Amino acid sequence: MKFIKKIAVAATTAATLFATVAGGLSSTVSADSIPTKVTKKTTITFWNGMSGNQQKALQTLTQEFEKENPNITVKLENQGQYKDLQSKITSTLQSPKNLPTITQAYPGWLYNASKNDLLVDLKPYINNSKIGWGSAAKSGIKPSLMKGAQINGTQYGIPFNKSVEVLVYNKTMLDKYGVKVPTTMAQLKSAAKTIYEKSNHQVVGAGFDSLSNYYVLGMKNEGVDFTSKINLTSAKSKKVIDYYADGIKGGYFKTAGSQGYLSGDFANQKVAMFIGTSAGESFVKKGVNGKFDYEVAPRPGKWNMQQGTDIYMFKNASKEQRTAAFMYMKFLTSKKSQLYWAQQTGYIPVSQDVINSSEYKNNKDSKVPAQVEAATKNLYTVPVTKNSNAAYQQMNTIMQNILSHAKNGNLNSLIKQGESQFKNAWNQ
Repeated sequence: MKFIKKIAVAATTAATLFATVAGGLSSTVSADSIPTKVTKKTTITFWNGMSGNQQKALQTLTQEFEKENPNITVKLENQGQYKDLQSKITSTLQSPKNLPTITQAYPGWLYNASKNDLLVDLKPYINNSKIGWGSAAKSGIKPSLMKGAQINGTQYGIPFNKSVEVLVYNKTMLDKYGVKVPTTMAQLKSAAKTIYEKSNHQVVGAGFDSLSNYYVLGMKNEGVDFTSKINLTSAKSKKVIDYYADGIKGGYFKTAGSQGYLSGDFANQKVAMFIGTSAGESFVKKGVNGKFDYEVAPRPGKWNMQQGTDIYMFKNASKEQRTAAFMYMKFLTSKKSQLYWAQQTGYIPVSQDVINSSEYKNNKDSKVPAQVEAATKNLYTVPVTKNSNAAYQQMNTIMQNILSHAKNGNLNSLIKQGESQFKNAWNQ
């Protein structure tokens, strides 16, 4: 028996050694083996896509963190816009040793990185009672946002800069035409029609900034998750497509087109309502500039889409860097930091306590905070599977192509074409 035990121990040791040698520091560690203090000078690198006020707020928070943790230096490396950041991550994954310690990312960007064991499972850090919270539940982070930072059920990310879709509406105009704020998609259609007709066809009733989100949430509200099994020619899919296409044909709906956002048309009173990101209120406010009263309401319908990035850690980091990086991530998601971050940037807090706090809700400079609790009641995340991100992105092009021809009549051939493009995106 002693001989057998010795063989088992030797085999376990060899397996551990092989994993360490083959892949660098293991991506999975136990909660007890994590260094809970950074006792020597340690530098971590953070790739991000923040600009303007977002970048300034991130710099301020980082400086505060470094003051509290003098042994840790955080190098903020801005990679440009999200598309630039995604491209940089994707290209660098071919040379893992050149990856940063941590990065902002959508989970779909890192599906291959997770498959190739390049990410750190953060659960042991979360569960560590000294460096973490003891559990995900004790973190105070909204559970649906935390779940959204998982890939195949593994907690690789921590939510950071998040947003949801909201309904932005011209209150002055809705009051003028006696239109109530819509809470369902049926009410949105009715309200948009009324405004279009009562304005003598001068004002389009409503529109959606993101056609990908429109389709995904439309299907979710029909009880269908976003997977490769979706058939665009199915009855439920056609119902979702026809809802928007009928509005385009009838003149009471419009799309953002090449501009990508309807905030400009909204500010110029060419559209009365639009569904867009909660993080875009500053652009709305600047455009409206007191010309009329605008308000914000939860997105019509049951489901909403969580947007924005999480923070992920790469396994090329040393033990000390991992501890330092997680301490930084925990700092950024603390109540104090999230309140500051939300007030400075317009992103919603990831902390449920901040969302519920009067200090956040009663913000006189923004109309979003008072609506966040209701707007985040039922959040959906596109499942992170092979090519799901590519298929999600492709839906925008497919919907744009279909809707741009809505006034021409029969859309069946375009829907069939879209079905082919959709399948190709999944199977590339």
